[in-house]
Amino acid sequence: MQGIKKQHLPFKTCPVCSRPFSWRKKWERDWDKIIYCSEKCRRNK
Repeated sequence: MQGIKKQHLPFKTCPVCSRPFSWRKKWERDWDKIIYCSEKCRRNK
């Protein structure tokens, strides 16, 4: 995903807080498995 501007990164919507969150480098391998935007939302399912 090199050379992509921030506004063109993929994003998802968190089912807990309904906020959009965008792709992060640390999620590169697990992007399909990421559901929640943060640990706080993951704990408050």
